[in-house]
Amino acid sequence: MLNKIIKFSLNNRITVMVAAMLLLISGLYTANNMEVDVFPDLNAPTVVVMTEAKGMAAEEVERLVSFPIETAVNGGTNIRRVRSSSTTGFSIVWVEFDWGTDIYKARQTVSEKVANVRESLPKNVGIPTLGPQSSILGELMFVALTSDNTSMQELRTIADWTVRPRLLAIGGVAQVAVIGGDVKEYQVLLDPARMKHYGVSLNEAYAAVNGMNQNVAGGVIYEYGKTVGKNNQGLPVLLSNIADIKTGSQSPKTGVASHNTKEAVIVTVTKQPNTSTQELTDKIDATLEDVKHTLPQGINISTDIYRQERFINSSIDNVKKSLYEGGLFVVIVLFIFLMNVRTTVISLVTIPLSLITSMLTLDLLGLTINTMSLGGMAIAIGSLVDDAIVDVENIYKRLKENRLQPKEQQRGMLDVVFEASREVRMPILNSTLIIITSFVPLFFLTGMEGRMLAPLGIAFITALLASTLVALTLTPVLCSYMLKPGTHATTPKEPAVSLKLRNIYTRALTWALAHSRMMIYSTGAALVLSVVVFSFLGRSFLPPFNEGSFTINVSTLPGISLEESDRMGKQVEKLLLEIPEIKTVGRKTGRAELDEHALGVNVSEIEAPFILDNRSKDEVLHDIREKLAPLPGVNIEVGAPITHRIDAMLSGTRANIAIKLFGTDLNRMFAIGNQVKESIKDIDGVTDLNVEQQVERPQLQLRPKREMLAKYGITMAEFANITSVMLAGEEVSTVYEGNKVFPVTIKVADTDRSTIERIRKMPVDANGQKVPLENIAEVVSATGPNTINRENVSRKLVISANVNNNDLVGTVKRIKEEIEKEVKLPEGYHIEYGGQFENEQVASRTLLLTSILSIAVIFLLLFGQFRNLRQSAVILLNLPLALIGGILAIALSNDTISIPAVIGFISLFGIATRNGMLLISRYNDLERQGVPLMQRIMRGSTDRLNPIVMTALTSALALVPLVVGGDLPGNEIQSPMAKVILGGLFTSTLLNGFIIPIMYKNTHKPAPKAMSLTEKDKR
Repeated sequence: MLNKIIKFSLNNRITVMVAAMLLLISGLYTANNMEVDVFPDLNAPTVVVMTEAKGMAAEEVERLVSFPIETAVNGGTNIRRVRSSSTTGFSIVWVEFDWGTDIYKARQTVSEKVANVRESLPKNVGIPTLGPQSSILGELMFVALTSDNTSMQELRTIADWTVRPRLLAIGGVAQVAVIGGDVKEYQVLLDPARMKHYGVSLNEAYAAVNGMNQNVAGGVIYEYGKTVGKNNQGLPVLLSNIADIKTGSQSPKTGVASHNTKEAVIVTVTKQPNTSTQELTDKIDATLEDVKHTLPQGINISTDIYRQERFINSSIDNVKKSLYEGGLFVVIVLFIFLMNVRTTVISLVTIPLSLITSMLTLDLLGLTINTMSLGGMAIAIGSLVDDAIVDVENIYKRLKENRLQPKEQQRGMLDVVFEASREVRMPILNSTLIIITSFVPLFFLTGMEGRMLAPLGIAFITALLASTLVALTLTPVLCSYMLKPGTHATTPKEPAVSLKLRNIYTRALTWALAHSRMMIYSTGAALVLSVVVFSFLGRSFLPPFNEGSFTINVSTLPGISLEESDRMGKQVEKLLLEIPEIKTVGRKTGRAELDEHALGVNVSEIEAPFILDNRSKDEVLHDIREKLAPLPGVNIEVGAPITHRIDAMLSGTRANIAIKLFGTDLNRMFAIGNQVKESIKDIDGVTDLNVEQQVERPQLQLRPKREMLAKYGITMAEFANITSVMLAGEEVSTVYEGNKVFPVTIKVADTDRSTIERIRKMPVDANGQKVPLENIAEVVSATGPNTINRENVSRKLVISANVNNNDLVGTVKRIKEEIEKEVKLPEGYHIEYGGQFENEQVASRTLLLTSILSIAVIFLLLFGQFRNLRQSAVILLNLPLALIGGILAIALSNDTISIPAVIGFISLFGIATRNGMLLISRYNDLERQGVPLMQRIMRGSTDRLNPIVMTALTSALALVPLVVGGDLPGNEIQSPMAKVILGGLFTSTLLNGFIIPIMYKNTHKPAPKAMSLTEKDKR
């Protein structure tokens, strides 16, 4: 079959070249129009259910809202985890589905489950609504609005009613959440003293204001004061007699924002799945530029706090640079060893055609161009010319030999090219299949790591297959055109580098064969040593990303006021701006009204983009921690935007390690959590240690006196309405200002509910009687939980931590040991470990099992070619030989064994076997020609020296840019793979040239019968 392909190509040379040109043109067009992103689609299928529960304490929200919704959705198909957060007046339930679940089907499942439980929820609870079809990884931009001459209320109104609608109108935008400023509302502020003077009860005032909704369509504010509340002794009592009517700010505020320590309004834009980040960012920029012209003077719009596009552009540019530099190394190696422009060009043609084929395949599969797919091409680029090198080098050599023959014995050009290509076709094909087999374990990875790394594998494999196809078709055709008799290419002169290398190798191989036992023992000792070193290396899930921005979480004890939390946040901002690399900061304290993040007012999240100059990222990170450490009563977590969001997606916690404590009593859980914190705080590598602040905080409780309610004829529904209006306020109408809509809220003025005594004395209407609130309810100061988090229907408290030495697995192991030794859990309480550690364990097990299977398949492919167990086993010696260099590369670079590094080891096994196959294949050819054993080994080894060294050098040197620029954005995941492959290729190529000949000599048995190439083909 392969012979027919080669022969067809040579007989139809014009057709083959036209097909190659058409492929190149169509591929360039497709690549130019493909979507570009930083990562493949990593959005886990998650549906968020949000429910308002005004007036309810956290425990009530948990019991009456979150728990019923959790219970309802738990039985859904493909649901892997249900989490919830219940806080005062609000419930959020996250329903996480298995990876690969259709998001529309997931949302439909949740909608149906929630609809079944809706009727059983309390009447004063809002309708559960699904969050936008996106995820936290979809947050692509923060937009800050600041002004020196505009009030925060006006700034917030502009953000809500001008900026937000314009952004939501852009195709691809899923959600726009606004935080900061003052939300405008029309307020009816009741004065209990004036109400008492006029004999107006709360119920009467509420009824009068609520009735306005039927009569006032336009909502002109000055008319409200003329509304009649009741008739008192023949005189009308106007609403203005008992209340102050004005515009004000909604309270209580759930969050504030700041930009460079200046009060601001921050708009968070979230994209829909499968939307191009770059295209959408361009549309948003254009829209914001247009909006600027319509805003009042003095309002500034800034988008430099967080732009996901920034990381995408720098990542793609860095990977492209590595790709180009790797290609340049390939050109240099080819030219040095071939010293011929024509042969170099023929070999290089493989690269663009292979990369174009890879991009076409990605496009057909609906994938994007991203750092993973480009990384796969960057890793493959050195190997793409390997097949062409072997083919061209052999053709080049056979044409030289043919030219040295007497004129009458010289064969035709096409015959020589065909025979030379046929001679190496099986090693070419089988080596490609072996490399592909070594990449197969990558596709067995599940979860986020599988979705992230699959495009890398697809890009690598398709490019490699394309390079093999080109080597079998186009390469012989180009050789037949460009290496015709009479050209410089067919002169017998050998390049000086090749000649010098051959002389050195001949002497070294002669010595090695004479000291074979020493060579074998030395190599064995090196292998044992490398295994020992491997056992001491740290392990991690994914290498840290250099996103060009820090995400800093600042939290303090619940119960702190928003104003105090804001003050502390500004203090942190000032300290960060003292660091030269940090040019700007943006802060969100608390939660935006439409935000699915359940953050209390005691939590601030700060984005701090940085530009590295004289210091490394680690040095800047150390500086941040040093500056923020002295702040009293503050917990600090430092991460990066996408890393934080990946951690949250993996474990629900924005940290590398999540120690999840499950139990029933929150106070006891908090005490145990602090015990855990104390026991592990001194472990090397643990940083940003934080106990989730689920603690009791002060609250005011109104406990109805049911006997007194019955005496006064007040129902529980009426009592609930009274307390809601008095303390929380209630929206009773709306006011329209053009297209803007503002609520009308009735409540008691803040000054009249500022103390517990004033609240107790508030007058309540009790069937015609005016009685103080304390007559019908106990008004007491108490405590209650600020937030209650749950997972899979159990209360949960998280002790989170980051790792600063990259040894994630080792750190977690030490944490487990300390907790088991120091912390005794009461009955009904247990600990689970989540985060990146959990995924690393699952991925490592998967890769171990599939790599064993992969090695077995590689052995079968080798046996299928050579039909010799001994020779197949000798070639597999490249695996431990490659292992030595891979481990050495990780150890010397102070890196850890991450999942990408493990994949590097697995793929290295396939790449390393190519050299052994070329040697053994040549030995067998010479044996069939009757060449004696020692002469066969020396001649076969020197014959294959050039292609072996060239393929190894092109594969290795093409990876150098990824290794050197490993800390640059975009190269972080490919760099560990490149290090392993580079180190492994070095030792396997070096030792392959000596150990394989020695082992071939020691294990060789004479072939039963010499076999010609023609006979082999028939076989």
